[in-house]
Amino acid sequence: MSTAEIPATATQTTASSRPISVLLIDDQLIVCEAVRRMLADEADIQFHYCRDPTDAIDQANAIAPTVILQDLEMPELDGLTLIKFFRANPSTREIPLIVLSTKEDATVKAEAFLIGANDYLVKLPDRLEMLARVRYHSKGYIAQLERNEAYRKLAESQRQLAAEVGEAAKYVTSLLPGKLSQGPVRIDWRFLPSTQLGGDSFGYYWLDADHFAIYLLDVSGHGVGSSLMSVSALNVLRSQSLPNTDFRDPGQVLRGLNTAFAEELHDNKYFTIWYGVFRQSTRQLSFSGGGHPPALLFNGAQRQKSALTPLVSTEPMIGIMPDILFTSQTVELGPAAKLFLYSDGVYEIKLASGEMWQFDEFEEFLCSAPTDAPVMDQLLGHIQELQGSEQLDDDFSMMEIDFFNDITHE
Repeated sequence: MSTAEIPATATQTTASSRPISVLLIDDQLIVCEAVRRMLADEADIQFHYCRDPTDAIDQANAIAPTVILQDLEMPELDGLTLIKFFRANPSTREIPLIVLSTKEDATVKAEAFLIGANDYLVKLPDRLEMLARVRYHSKGYIAQLERNEAYRKLAESQRQLAAEVGEAAKYVTSLLPGKLSQGPVRIDWRFLPSTQLGGDSFGYYWLDADHFAIYLLDVSGHGVGSSLMSVSALNVLRSQSLPNTDFRDPGQVLRGLNTAFAEELHDNKYFTIWYGVFRQSTRQLSFSGGGHPPALLFNGAQRQKSALTPLVSTEPMIGIMPDILFTSQTVELGPAAKLFLYSDGVYEIKLASGEMWQFDEFEEFLCSAPTDAPVMDQLLGHIQELQGSEQLDDDFSMMEIDFFNDITHE
């Protein structure tokens, strides 16, 4: 295969396999020969020579040396000016440059260092000194190339991961239900995935003409794996595909999920969930939870004038313990009850001081937030301010659910 046929990626030399490459720029052939002989027996050193300083930039661009040896006194171009050209050229800006001069002149040496030279030798130095300086500067530059390449690969990997997470976030968002603005159950929600994408998802739908299911779950960990498991659980709930399960009974639903999503079958991941069923005819809300934060019930016509009731369940997270008997609890709803259902990402907030926002402070915020704007938007803005960033460490998932009786919603 000819060189022209070799793919570009195969012809590029990576930093880790790069040999030491020396480019000497000097108009005197005798100097060139002397330096060549100094380096001739070194198998790991490649030697290149440029006699015309006006061609030096082009040759350096083509060769990509690991060190440049450059004379200061040349007829076609002043050596100090050439140093400036090398430092202004993007491809040679960082390459170590060793000045070769016929004399030890402190003023010239200072100026050479000032404009970008890395070293200064009076020619011709001892062979061992020349080799030591060539190797020292080349190895430092090669290490810099390797570090830059590692950073580039890391940045590319992070970019690809961010793109994958972004696509996963779009997919999860596309599965979330539409908001409900009419009927006996009205639901508004906010979902802001974190940069790493947590495992939050939620849903709701009428099981039949009298029973309305509501749930929110949060898978352990972050990333695409957690979101995919969340989507799997979401699909199971939406399709009501758990065997021998009455989806009107929250305890049965969680028992079925606990069997289907045992952590040893799902890469040691587990999830928390709060699942409730509203029975319209009796205005009762049955619920069960697996390791999830309590839903908060305001059982009155106005949130700020209503008593707050946390709907707490003490059962463990889904998937970590087999054969758990999840139980259901029931609460009576008033004529205009409001329920907040959320994941821990809405209150487990690390403050700029390093301390954590407390759960009772979160409850107090919900109780006292002004009614002239959606409380979820106020909460999101508040915790972004507390954290000092618009990007949160965990998914922000929250539903505001209003239950109206026939008289109220007419």
